[in-house]
Amino acid sequence: MSTNSPGVIIGLTGGIASGKSTVSRHFESLGVTVIDADHIARKVVEPGQPALADIVEVFGSEVLNEDGTLNRTALGAHIFQNPDLRARLGAITHPRIAQEMAHQSAAAFERGEPWVIYDAALIVENGLHEAFDSLIVVACSPETQLERLMARDGLSEDEARARIDSQMPLSEKLKVADFVIDNDRSLDHTRRQVDNLFSTLDARIRHSGSARPTDD
Repeated sequence: MSTNSPGVIIGLTGGIASGKSTVSRHFESLGVTVIDADHIARKVVEPGQPALADIVEVFGSEVLNEDGTLNRTALGAHIFQNPDLRARLGAITHPRIAQEMAHQSAAAFERGEPWVIYDAALIVENGLHEAFDSLIVVACSPETQLERLMARDGLSEDEARARIDSQMPLSEKLKVADFVIDNDRSLDHTRRQVDNLFSTLDARIRHSGSARPTDD
């Protein structure tokens, strides 16, 4: 993606409860602009946005709360086991999410920032990793992932395993990773890795305009 923009865009992803948000926040603390896909996805379906009107046209007014906001639970019930409806929803939201991502990254580059991070859960699933300059994957062991998910969301072990099993295995994401952050130990250990990776990426990008490890 960097070949078509004035700066470098790096993908950041990981499995559920792997610690992606922890890594994302530390990159932000180091001064990197992090573009949050979840935040954008919520923004584009706010009341008054064209995407929300399109969703209502397809799924009906029952996907709205009384205050006119999107009822995500009701919408989820429509698309949970219906690939066609999921595809229709994606056709409504994905182009607008991509447009907002491009807007935010362009604004960062206009401010003189040489690189930004795009934080999203489904980068590999959607094939977006091939468009970015490089990909960071946050990883932890399956046991740690399970424990964190149960604690975070108050789930039983069976419920947590079902959520993990519904996603692409972390091992598949690691196969296409350019950089891996091991988030299986202490918070300090994770932060040190992020600090080191930040220094490596910032120096490499400022020197060569690319984050690819093979550039060295």
